[in-house]
Amino acid sequence: MKHDALSQILDALKLRGSVYFHTNFSAPFGVGVPAFGNVARFHMAMRGSCWLQVEGQDRPIHLSTGDLAVIPHGTAHVLSDELDRPVSSVDEVVRQTGYSGEGALYFGGAEEDQACKLFCGHFEFEEGSVHPILDALPSVIHVPNTQTMNAHWLDAVMRFVASEVHATLPGSDAVIHRLTEIIFIQVVRTFVDREGDKAGCLAAVLDPRFGRCMSKIHLAPERSWTVETLAREAGMSRTVFAERFTSLVGMTPLAYVTHWRMERARREIAETDLPLIDIAETVGYTSEAAFNRAFKRHFDVTPGQIRRSGVPAFA
Repeated sequence: MKHDALSQILDALKLRGSVYFHTNFSAPFGVGVPAFGNVARFHMAMRGSCWLQVEGQDRPIHLSTGDLAVIPHGTAHVLSDELDRPVSSVDEVVRQTGYSGEGALYFGGAEEDQACKLFCGHFEFEEGSVHPILDALPSVIHVPNTQTMNAHWLDAVMRFVASEVHATLPGSDAVIHRLTEIIFIQVVRTFVDREGDKAGCLAAVLDPRFGRCMSKIHLAPERSWTVETLAREAGMSRTVFAERFTSLVGMTPLAYVTHWRMERARREIAETDLPLIDIAETVGYTSEAAFNRAFKRHFDVTPGQIRRSGVPAFA
Protein backbone atom coordinates (compact mmCIF):
# COMPACT_ATOMS: atom_id res chain seq x y z
CA MET A 1 0.00 0.00 0.00
CA LYS A 2 1.25 3.49 -0.78
CA HIS A 3 2.78 5.34 2.13
CA ASP A 4 1.34 8.84 1.75
CA ALA A 5 -2.08 9.60 3.12
CA LEU A 6 -3.58 11.20 0.01
CA SER A 7 -2.64 8.26 -2.23
CA GLN A 8 -4.03 5.82 0.32
CA ILE A 9 -7.32 7.72 0.55
CA LEU A 10 -7.72 8.04 -3.22
CA ASP A 11 -6.98 4.34 -3.61
CA ALA A 12 -9.67 3.56 -1.04
CA LEU A 13 -12.14 5.88 -2.78
CA LYS A 14 -11.21 4.20 -6.09
CA LEU A 15 -10.68 7.45 -7.96
CA ARG A 16 -11.03 7.04 -11.71
CA GLY A 17 -10.71 9.83 -14.24
CA SER A 18 -12.38 9.99 -17.63
CA VAL A 19 -12.65 12.41 -20.58
CA TYR A 20 -16.01 12.10 -22.33
CA PHE A 21 -15.69 14.70 -25.05
CA HIS A 22 -13.82 17.73 -26.30
CA THR A 23 -15.83 20.68 -27.55
CA ASN A 24 -15.87 23.18 -30.35
CA PHE A 25 -18.45 25.67 -29.04
CA SER A 26 -18.98 28.77 -31.20
CA ALA A 27 -21.04 31.81 -30.17
CA PRO A 28 -23.89 31.87 -29.50
CA PHE A 29 -24.06 28.84 -27.21
CA GLY A 30 -25.40 27.82 -23.82
CA VAL A 31 -25.04 24.24 -22.60
CA GLY A 32 -26.51 22.95 -19.35
CA VAL A 33 -24.84 20.03 -17.56
CA PRO A 34 -27.20 18.28 -15.11
CA ALA A 35 -26.31 17.32 -11.55
CA PHE A 36 -24.79 13.90 -11.12
CA GLY A 37 -23.76 12.36 -7.82
CA ASN A 38 -20.52 10.62 -6.96
CA VAL A 39 -18.45 12.45 -9.57
CA ALA A 40 -16.32 15.59 -9.76
CA ARG A 41 -16.77 17.11 -13.20
CA PHE A 42 -13.99 19.10 -14.84
CA HIS A 43 -13.53 21.43 -17.81
CA MET A 44 -10.10 22.27 -19.22
CA ALA A 45 -10.00 25.33 -21.49
CA MET A 46 -7.63 24.52 -24.36
CA ARG A 47 -8.50 27.54 -26.51
CA GLY A 48 -10.92 30.44 -26.38
CA SER A 49 -13.11 31.33 -23.42
CA CYS A 50 -16.55 30.84 -21.92
CA TRP A 51 -18.57 31.49 -18.78
CA LEU A 52 -19.17 28.82 -16.17
CA GLN A 53 -22.17 29.22 -13.86
CA VAL A 54 -22.44 26.62 -11.08
CA GLU A 55 -25.82 26.13 -9.42
CA GLY A 56 -25.88 27.69 -5.96
CA GLN A 57 -22.89 29.96 -6.66
CA ASP A 58 -23.56 33.69 -6.99
CA ARG A 59 -20.45 34.55 -9.00
CA PRO A 60 -19.95 33.13 -12.50
CA ILE A 61 -16.43 32.11 -13.51
CA HIS A 62 -14.81 33.23 -16.76
CA LEU A 63 -12.72 30.40 -18.17
CA SER A 64 -9.87 31.42 -20.46
CA THR A 65 -7.20 29.45 -22.33
CA GLY A 66 -5.21 27.39 -19.85
CA ASP A 67 -7.84 27.55 -17.08
CA LEU A 68 -9.21 24.51 -15.30
CA ALA A 69 -12.48 24.26 -13.39
CA VAL A 70 -13.49 21.32 -11.21
CA ILE A 71 -17.02 20.89 -9.83
CA PRO A 72 -16.27 18.37 -7.05
CA HIS A 73 -19.81 17.32 -6.10
CA GLY A 74 -21.27 16.94 -9.57
CA THR A 75 -23.42 20.06 -9.18
CA ALA A 76 -25.49 21.24 -12.17
CA HIS A 77 -23.83 24.01 -14.17
CA VAL A 78 -23.96 25.96 -17.43
CA LEU A 79 -21.27 26.75 -20.02
CA SER A 80 -22.03 29.70 -22.32
CA ASP A 81 -20.39 32.41 -24.38
CA GLU A 82 -22.46 35.08 -22.60
CA LEU A 83 -24.24 34.99 -19.26
CA ASP A 84 -27.77 35.50 -20.56
CA ARG A 85 -27.77 32.91 -23.35
CA PRO A 86 -30.68 30.45 -23.66
CA VAL A 87 -29.54 27.05 -22.43
CA SER A 88 -29.88 23.62 -24.04
CA SER A 89 -29.18 20.52 -21.96
CA VAL A 90 -26.07 18.58 -22.93
CA ASP A 91 -28.27 15.60 -23.84
CA GLU A 92 -30.27 17.81 -26.19
CA VAL A 93 -27.06 19.20 -27.69
CA VAL A 94 -25.78 15.67 -28.35
CA ARG A 95 -29.12 14.76 -29.95
CA GLN A 96 -29.27 17.90 -32.09
CA THR A 97 -25.71 17.56 -33.35
CA GLY A 98 -25.81 13.81 -33.85
CA TYR A 99 -22.59 13.54 -31.88
CA SER A 100 -21.36 9.94 -31.93
CA GLY A 101 -18.68 10.22 -29.28
CA GLU A 102 -15.89 10.45 -31.85
CA GLY A 103 -14.01 13.68 -32.47
CA ALA A 104 -15.12 17.09 -31.22
CA LEU A 105 -18.63 18.07 -30.18
CA TYR A 106 -19.50 21.01 -32.47
CA PHE A 107 -22.28 23.30 -31.28
CA GLY A 108 -23.37 26.93 -31.56
CA GLY A 109 -22.84 29.43 -34.35
CA ALA A 110 -21.04 29.08 -37.65
CA GLU A 111 -17.98 31.21 -36.79
CA GLU A 112 -15.19 28.95 -35.55
CA ASP A 113 -12.28 31.40 -35.34
CA GLN A 114 -13.19 32.24 -31.73
CA ALA A 115 -14.54 28.81 -30.79
CA CYS A 116 -14.21 27.62 -27.21
CA LYS A 117 -12.34 24.32 -27.11
CA LEU A 118 -12.74 22.43 -23.85
CA PHE A 119 -11.83 18.99 -22.61
CA CYS A 120 -14.70 17.82 -20.44
CA GLY A 121 -14.80 14.82 -18.16
CA HIS A 122 -15.12 13.70 -14.60
CA PHE A 123 -13.36 12.10 -11.67
CA GLU A 124 -15.48 9.26 -10.32
CA PHE A 125 -15.44 7.71 -6.85
CA GLU A 126 -16.76 4.30 -5.87
CA GLU A 127 -20.47 4.38 -5.03
CA GLY A 128 -20.95 4.69 -1.31
CA SER A 129 -17.47 6.14 -0.73
CA VAL A 130 -17.29 8.33 2.36
CA HIS A 131 -14.29 10.31 3.58
CA PRO A 132 -13.84 13.77 5.15
CA ILE A 133 -11.76 14.95 2.17
CA LEU A 134 -14.84 14.71 -0.05
CA ASP A 135 -16.75 16.99 2.32
CA ALA A 136 -13.77 19.37 2.42
CA LEU A 137 -13.96 20.00 -1.33
CA PRO A 138 -15.83 23.21 -2.23
CA SER A 139 -18.63 23.51 -4.79
CA VAL A 140 -16.17 24.61 -7.48
CA ILE A 141 -12.41 24.96 -7.79
CA HIS A 142 -11.11 27.36 -10.42
CA VAL A 143 -7.41 27.12 -11.25
CA PRO A 144 -6.62 30.09 -13.54
CA ASN A 145 -3.96 29.88 -16.23
CA THR A 146 -1.64 32.13 -14.23
CA GLN A 147 -1.34 29.34 -11.68
CA THR A 148 -1.33 26.41 -14.09
CA MET A 149 1.22 27.92 -16.44
CA ASN A 150 3.52 29.10 -13.67
CA ALA A 151 3.60 25.59 -12.24
CA HIS A 152 3.84 24.06 -15.76
CA TRP A 153 2.17 20.84 -14.57
CA LEU A 154 -1.31 21.42 -15.96
CA ASP A 155 -0.13 22.84 -19.26
CA ALA A 156 1.98 19.72 -19.84
CA VAL A 157 -0.79 17.32 -18.77
CA MET A 158 -3.42 19.12 -20.84
CA ARG A 159 -1.23 18.89 -23.94
CA PHE A 160 -0.61 15.21 -23.28
CA VAL A 161 -4.34 14.55 -22.84
CA ALA A 162 -5.05 16.43 -26.09
CA SER A 163 -2.50 14.37 -28.02
CA GLU A 164 -3.89 11.10 -26.65
CA VAL A 165 -7.51 12.07 -27.42
CA HIS A 166 -6.61 12.94 -31.00
CA ALA A 167 -4.25 10.02 -31.59
CA THR A 168 -6.64 7.23 -30.51
CA LEU A 169 -3.72 4.82 -30.25
CA PRO A 170 -3.91 1.46 -28.46
CA GLY A 171 -3.95 2.12 -24.72
CA SER A 172 -5.11 5.72 -25.13
CA ASP A 173 -8.09 5.25 -22.82
CA ALA A 174 -5.85 3.92 -20.05
CA VAL A 175 -3.38 6.78 -20.54
CA ILE A 176 -6.18 9.37 -20.44
CA HIS A 177 -7.62 7.85 -17.25
CA ARG A 178 -4.22 8.06 -15.53
CA LEU A 179 -3.58 11.60 -16.72
CA THR A 180 -6.93 12.85 -15.49
CA GLU A 181 -6.25 11.27 -12.09
CA ILE A 182 -3.01 13.26 -11.99
CA ILE A 183 -5.02 16.39 -12.72
CA PHE A 184 -7.27 15.74 -9.71
CA ILE A 185 -4.30 15.30 -7.37
CA GLN A 186 -2.63 18.45 -8.67
CA VAL A 187 -5.84 20.44 -8.31
CA VAL A 188 -6.12 19.29 -4.69
CA ARG A 189 -2.52 20.38 -4.06
CA THR A 190 -3.13 23.76 -5.68
CA PHE A 191 -6.34 24.25 -3.69
CA VAL A 192 -4.59 23.50 -0.38
CA ASP A 193 -1.64 25.77 -1.23
CA ARG A 194 -4.09 28.56 -1.95
CA GLU A 195 -6.52 28.05 0.93
CA GLY A 196 -4.23 26.86 3.75
CA ASP A 197 -6.11 25.72 6.86
CA LYS A 198 -9.40 26.73 5.24
CA ALA A 199 -9.01 23.57 3.12
CA GLY A 200 -9.87 21.57 6.26
CA CYS A 201 -9.24 17.85 6.02
CA LEU A 202 -7.32 18.29 2.77
CA ALA A 203 -4.89 20.57 4.59
CA ALA A 204 -4.41 17.88 7.24
CA VAL A 205 -3.82 15.15 4.66
CA LEU A 206 -1.12 17.18 2.89
CA ASP A 207 0.51 18.43 6.10
CA PRO A 208 3.73 16.43 6.70
CA ARG A 209 2.90 15.78 10.38
CA PHE A 210 -0.82 15.03 10.17
CA GLY A 211 -0.41 13.24 6.84
CA ARG A 212 2.23 10.97 8.37
CA CYS A 213 -0.07 10.21 11.29
CA MET A 214 -3.04 9.44 9.03
CA SER A 215 -0.89 7.21 6.86
CA LYS A 216 0.08 5.17 9.92
CA ILE A 217 -3.61 4.71 10.73
CA HIS A 218 -4.33 3.62 7.17
CA LEU A 219 -1.47 1.11 7.17
CA ALA A 220 -2.25 -0.39 10.57
CA PRO A 221 -5.91 0.16 11.56
CA GLU A 222 -5.67 -2.88 13.84
CA ARG A 223 -3.27 -1.15 16.24
CA SER A 224 -4.59 -0.01 19.61
CA TRP A 225 -4.28 3.66 18.74
CA THR A 226 -4.55 6.32 21.43
CA VAL A 227 -4.36 10.08 21.16
CA GLU A 228 -0.94 9.87 22.80
CA THR A 229 0.48 7.39 20.29
CA LEU A 230 -0.98 9.33 17.37
CA ALA A 231 0.43 12.60 18.69
CA ARG A 232 3.80 10.91 18.98
CA GLU A 233 3.63 9.80 15.33
CA ALA A 234 2.91 13.42 14.39
CA GLY A 235 5.71 14.74 16.60
CA MET A 236 3.35 16.99 18.54
CA SER A 237 2.09 17.36 22.07
CA ARG A 238 -1.11 15.48 22.86
CA THR A 239 -3.19 18.62 23.44
CA VAL A 240 -2.01 20.56 20.40
CA PHE A 241 -2.33 17.49 18.17
CA ALA A 242 -5.88 16.69 19.31
CA GLU A 243 -7.07 20.28 18.92
CA ARG A 244 -5.50 20.84 15.50
CA PHE A 245 -6.55 17.44 14.14
CA THR A 246 -10.16 17.93 15.22
CA SER A 247 -10.23 21.47 13.86
CA LEU A 248 -8.91 20.46 10.43
CA VAL A 249 -10.47 17.02 9.91
CA GLY A 250 -13.81 17.72 11.56
CA MET A 251 -13.63 14.70 13.87
CA THR A 252 -11.44 13.65 16.76
CA PRO A 253 -8.34 11.50 16.10
CA LEU A 254 -9.97 8.39 17.55
CA ALA A 255 -13.17 9.02 15.60
CA TYR A 256 -11.01 9.07 12.45
CA VAL A 257 -9.46 5.75 13.46
CA THR A 258 -12.95 4.27 13.77
CA HIS A 259 -14.03 5.81 10.46
CA TRP A 260 -11.09 4.27 8.61
CA ARG A 261 -11.60 0.91 10.29
CA MET A 262 -15.24 0.82 9.26
CA GLU A 263 -14.53 1.87 5.67
CA ARG A 264 -11.79 -0.74 5.42
CA ALA A 265 -14.13 -3.39 6.85
CA ARG A 266 -16.96 -2.38 4.50
CA ARG A 267 -14.69 -2.89 1.51
CA GLU A 268 -13.43 -6.25 2.75
CA ILE A 269 -16.99 -7.46 3.33
CA ALA A 270 -18.08 -6.35 -0.14
CA GLU A 271 -15.02 -7.54 -2.06
CA THR A 272 -13.86 -10.72 -0.30
CA ASP A 273 -15.23 -13.94 1.14
CA LEU A 274 -13.20 -13.65 4.34
CA PRO A 275 -15.05 -14.71 7.51
CA LEU A 276 -16.37 -11.71 9.43
CA ILE A 277 -14.21 -12.52 12.46
CA ASP A 278 -11.08 -12.34 10.25
CA ILE A 279 -12.19 -8.96 8.90
CA ALA A 280 -12.89 -7.78 12.43
CA GLU A 281 -9.36 -8.70 13.49
CA THR A 282 -7.75 -6.93 10.52
CA VAL A 283 -9.35 -3.66 11.67
CA GLY A 284 -8.61 -4.02 15.37
CA TYR A 285 -11.48 -5.97 16.93
CA THR A 286 -10.80 -9.24 18.76
CA SER A 287 -14.51 -9.82 19.34
CA GLU A 288 -16.94 -10.26 16.45
CA ALA A 289 -19.73 -8.98 18.70
CA ALA A 290 -17.86 -5.72 19.40
CA PHE A 291 -17.11 -5.35 15.69
CA ASN A 292 -20.78 -5.89 14.82
CA ARG A 293 -21.87 -3.21 17.29
CA ALA A 294 -19.33 -0.68 15.98
CA PHE A 295 -20.26 -1.42 12.36
CA LYS A 296 -23.99 -1.10 13.11
CA ARG A 297 -23.41 2.27 14.82
CA HIS A 298 -21.44 3.54 11.83
CA PHE A 299 -23.57 2.26 8.93
CA ASP A 300 -26.91 1.46 10.61
CA VAL A 301 -26.72 -2.09 9.21
CA THR A 302 -24.78 -5.12 10.42
CA PRO A 303 -21.83 -6.71 8.60
CA GLY A 304 -23.93 -9.84 8.07
CA GLN A 305 -26.68 -7.84 6.38
CA ILE A 306 -24.15 -6.31 3.99
CA ARG A 307 -22.61 -9.69 3.23
CA ARG A 308 -26.01 -11.26 2.54
CA SER A 309 -27.32 -8.37 0.42
CA GLY A 310 -24.18 -7.91 -1.65
CA VAL A 311 -24.87 -4.15 -1.59
CA PRO A 312 -22.11 -1.84 -0.27
CA ALA A 313 -22.95 0.07 2.91
CA PHE A 314 -22.61 3.79 3.12
CA ALA A 315 -22.93 6.33 5.91
